[in-house]
Amino acid sequence: MFTIEHDFDATIITLVDEGAASPEALRDDVIITAFEDCVTLRQFDPRREDDVVITLSLSQLRELAAALDLPEGSYRLKARKHHP
Repeated sequence: MFTIEHDFDATIITLVDEGAASPEALRDDVIITAFEDCVTLRQFDPRREDDVVITLSLSQLRELAAALDLPEGSYRLKARKHHP
């Protein structure tokens, strides 16, 4: 399950873990905040009792999306030309 909210300067997506067979195996929500120039992923870590935050540039996000569908290897994405 996930939710999407549009804020003034960002889009916020919350991913809710519903896939585990037992409540103990469920992970905390992942909150993804998409800004104009970066994307942050935030999840509470119960071992540290604090949020873990990862910030990706938009190019890193594009590479991550591409990597999910590729086999092992080293890759470089070609820059896409923008057409008006």
